[in-house]
Amino acid sequence: MNGSASAARLEPEIAPRPAPDALLAALKARFGAAFSTAQSVREQHGRDESVFTHVPPPAAVVFAESTQDVADAVRLCAQYRTPVIPFGVGSSLEGHLLAVQGGISLDVSRMNRVLSIDPEDLMVTVQPGVTREALNGELKSHGLFFPIDPGANASLGGMCATRASGTNAVRYGTMRENVLALEAVTATGEAIRTGARARKSSAGYDLTRLFVGSEGTLGVMTEITLRVYPLPEAISAAVCSFPTIGDAVRTVIEVIQLGVPIARVELIDGQTVGMVNRHSKLALREEPMLLMEFHGSPAGVKEQAEIVQELAGAHGAQAFDWATTPEARTRLWTARHHAYFAAIQSRPGCRSITTDVCVPISRLADCLLESLADTDASGLPYFLVGHVGDGNFHIGLLVDPDDAGERATAEALNHRIVTRALDMGGTCTGEHGVGLHKMDFLQSEAGAGAVAMMRAIKHALDPDNIMNPGKIFSW
Repeated sequence: MNGSASAARLEPEIAPRPAPDALLAALKARFGAAFSTAQSVREQHGRDESVFTHVPPPAAVVFAESTQDVADAVRLCAQYRTPVIPFGVGSSLEGHLLAVQGGISLDVSRMNRVLSIDPEDLMVTVQPGVTREALNGELKSHGLFFPIDPGANASLGGMCATRASGTNAVRYGTMRENVLALEAVTATGEAIRTGARARKSSAGYDLTRLFVGSEGTLGVMTEITLRVYPLPEAISAAVCSFPTIGDAVRTVIEVIQLGVPIARVELIDGQTVGMVNRHSKLALREEPMLLMEFHGSPAGVKEQAEIVQELAGAHGAQAFDWATTPEARTRLWTARHHAYFAAIQSRPGCRSITTDVCVPISRLADCLLESLADTDASGLPYFLVGHVGDGNFHIGLLVDPDDAGERATAEALNHRIVTRALDMGGTCTGEHGVGLHKMDFLQSEAGAGAVAMMRAIKHALDPDNIMNPGKIFSW
């Protein structure tokens, strides 16, 4: 590891940049009823799922319905050097949409049209406010689906901004591999296009990949062209329980190293299974559990499942439960996706400090088991879920956001987990992004030279620092 990660601060640095009355008047004149300074609207756009609960809301909210709306809003804000914070559905876990330097929240949720579906080319173009569930609803009649599934019904603009992945990444990759082209509005209010409909290009800098994962700090995405996939001929899902978490993890490592093309493989620990049972009214065995899914031809799915069942059995797996109907699979995966909310409800009023480390698959067992031992020793309540097929796991530390002692204990634990992952060749964030919460780890992971280059790009493309300032790294 390059250097040592410093523990994340308990609260972000607040450096308000007041929005001039002249700007607010100009936005009101341009957007009319699609502009709001109402306290309730501002507060709704000034909070997310992160642990940060004391950040002032934005000065106003603009509801954009077109690329022209976005361009006009950004152009006016640029004129007055006022921050612009893109907003989708507000599901960020890392404080991405918080107005730490004041400014205007630019809500793109009304930009929710699927612009084109091209089955012959296996691609689709959408506006940023389209959610992944809405997109898959549109694609189903064409025999297609979009596989990136971070759990929450996030907007595709937000998923691009954070380079999301989720449960299907082990087979289909992340947003990085599945975004083909973009339209984005830059800090000057100019709309540009990146990429092409062709599956590959060597023409100039790869600006598409620059914007994917930029967390709104370089511009606002207004159109997104995505790779989509034929619906699998056959799908089978299974759950099985293990004597220990180590047994479950070692099974996953063997599955991946043998090259079995498993589509999904998720780990949930016993206490989290209990939370899910109570929340979703299920009766799953409250032991370490893997949820798996196989895609392909009927023969291929059968072969994959048999190989995995044999490997799992060698590690003490029991109670294999197969779900072959769409209804049964949906029930299982809905329960998995509700694990976060089940955990939050287990301690009313709490917030989750959610770790997001990802390590090489060969180091997964070491990192996860050492991190769990550390977490158990802390005495903090927690939940565990993991996209373990790609080495990514989340320990959610359930803390009282107003208890400074709990917050400090959790942040110190998070620091140790991240440090451990970096020492093993991993990353501080596999899919949630840096935002506010992981800023202090970026230099330790990437190195001072790389962060300086990132900062130079930011300065060149956004010289007045109006695009979601205060995120990823300091100005």
